[in-house]
Order: sequence, then structure tokens, then C-alpha cells
Amino acid sequence: MNESLVRELVPAVIGVLVRRGADFAAAEDAVQEALIRALGAWPDDPPRDPKGWLVAVAWHKFLDAARAESSRRGRELAVDVEPPPGPAPATDDSLWLYFLCAHPSLPPGSAVALTLRAVGGLTTRQIAAAHLVPEATMAQRISRAKRRLAGLPLDRPGDLGTVLRVLYLVFNEGYSGDVDLAAEAVRLTRQLAAATGDPEVAGLLALMLLHHARRASRTGPGGRLVPLAEQDRSRWDTGLIAEGVAILQAALARDRLGEYQAQAAIAALHADAPSTGETDWVQIVEWYDELLGLADSPVVRLNRAVAVGEADGPRAGLAELSKLDPDLPRYLAVHAYLLERAGDLGRAAELYAEAARRAGSVPERDHLTREAARVRVLMGEL
Repeated sequence: MNESLVRELVPAVIGVLVRRGADFAAAEDAVQEALIRALGAWPDDPPRDPKGWLVAVAWHKFLDAARAESSRRGRELAVDVEPPPGPAPATDDSLWLYFLCAHPSLPPGSAVALTLRAVGGLTTRQIAAAHLVPEATMAQRISRAKRRLAGLPLDRPGDLGTVLRVLYLVFNEGYSGDVDLAAEAVRLTRQLAAATGDPEVAGLLALMLLHHARRASRTGPGGRLVPLAEQDRSRWDTGLIAEGVAILQAALARDRLGEYQAQAAIAALHADAPSTGETDWVQIVEWYDELLGLADSPVVRLNRAVAVGEADGPRAGLAELSKLDPDLPRYLAVHAYLLERAGDLGRAAELYAEAARRAGSVPERDHLTREAARVRVLMGEL
């Protein structure tokens, strides 16, 4: 079965069922059952209209479940109406489903997990791996989210800010994960920007485009992680960079600064620099200061410490880093980098190795292991 086709069809089929009267959780369950049946039927007898096939099978699965529940409770099924024959309507419900998954009754973490499962088409195992939690834990989180939505009227979709957060996290999932959702997140954010005209939506779109422009240079052979300073900038997509910068400039001109616009401004300064050494680090620190006023977080402060280390020297960066929790993800790697730049190679090698042992992914672990070995070579130990 074509996995990309399935990921494209799932949100559309869920959307059809919800519009016909199914609640979100029941619709998602019915579509998953239809996909299981498709795995057995399609290889030998592929349908002419895959979407219509999935809609028909999922709808009947939903009706069967609803009838069973109705019989158990002694009630009649109110939605037992056979849909008209013919091809399924060619509507794109993906963005609408993002708003439903960002329902006000769901915390953002649950909204993201449910979106990745129902709209992104990721398996529970893939979502669990991306969030560094056991599969059983993620399955419970998704189940709780679906139960919370069950029976609720879907006339109170999530607010725009929550949807932006989910879109950005889904983009990051596709950008770094084993299933490509980045392009789909960009597509939906384009739709949202055109529909709302909101400068912060435009800021998110600009941020995505500027990050997406560097995608080809982020990994080397065998999935090897390539840090920004070592990336081949000739491989950056200049068309996407130009588009992202233009969108960002138009958003900033409206004088309604938001966190995504500030992040996009930082990304634009990186994209504009011919090399790491020629980057306008002073201005990047200023944008991080703006960002802290909009969305203060330990991660922002960690990134700011790196920028301060580049702008004002490694000792200044280490002073900023000392204000943060050492258990923060990437803290050890940043500490090692700043110590290396400050000349403390022995301690830097130790921290690179420790950071490798705590890494959350194989590419990150391998990269940090190589950094530890590189510093030891500089010290003459290898």
C-alpha cells in the first residue's frame, strides 16, 4: 500500500465521517479499521477510487459500532443514513481537522499527539519515539485525548494560537523524523496565512520556509548530522529563503510582533550570512531578547547563551549558561562547545562524551561522539 497516499487520504476520510455526524474519536477509530481492511484487500484488488472505498468502509464500520452501542443502551441510531452513491467529494479537510485536534478541552501535548496520529498518519510507535516516551504511554495519551473529545460538539475548534503551535511542532516532527510531514505543514500554513492575513501566521510560514531551505544540507551520508557551521550553504534553497524573507518583512511592517516573527528574524539572519563567522550575532542576540519578552523559556535562553558566546566571547556565553538548569536538553553540548572555544579542551571533551551518552537520537549521539573524538585529537590524546 502506498503510505504517502494513505497519509493524504486519512484526514480527508475522517473529515467526511465527522461532517456526516460521527464524533472525532469514533471517526478516527473507524478509519483505522478501514485501513486494516485495506491492507488485506488492496494488494489483490486495488480500488479505482481509494478515497471512496475508505469512506464507504469506514462509514459502515462507524455505523456497526454505533448500532452496537445503540442496542446496548436501548436507543435508536440517529445517523443511520446511507450516503449517496458515487465518488467521495474532493475536499481538503486537513486544516479543519487541525483546528478540531486543537480543541480547547485538550492540552497542547495531547493535541499534537492526536494530530500526528489522525492527520499526520504516524503510528503510535513513531509518535512515542519522537517524544522519547514508551509506546504504551503515548497510546494512553492519545486514547485519553480521543475520550475527551468523544461526544463533544465539534463547534468549538481550537484557537489560532494553539493551531499555530501544533502546526509548528508537526513541521518539526517532519523536519527531523522518519516520516516527512514538513512539506504538508508548510502547505497548510500557506492556506492559513491566505485565509487569515494574520502577521503571526505569516511569521510562522516565513520561519518554516527559512528552515526548510536548509534541509538538504542538514544531513550527510548515512543520515549523519551536519551542524549549521559545517553546512554547505551552496545547497541552501535561495528561492525559499527569498520568499521567507519577503513574507517576514511584510509581517514585521504591520508592527504586531509575535514569537514566530522573532524566530523567523533569527533564522533570516542565519540565512543571510555567507558563513558562521560572518553572521550578525549582535543582532541575533537582540532578537533573542525580543523573543524572551514574548515567549520566555529555558530553550530560548539556552540558544541565546550560544549567540552571546558568539557575539561577546565564550566566557560571556558561559556566564549566561550558568544561569540555566544543567539538566536542560542540549545543555551539556552547549557547555562543551563554549568550553572548547574558551580553550578548556579537556573538560570540553568530557562533556561532549557525556552529552553523547544522554543524546535523544542516534544521529545526535554519533555527532557528539565525533565531537569528543575531534577535541581529543586536538589535545594529542588520539
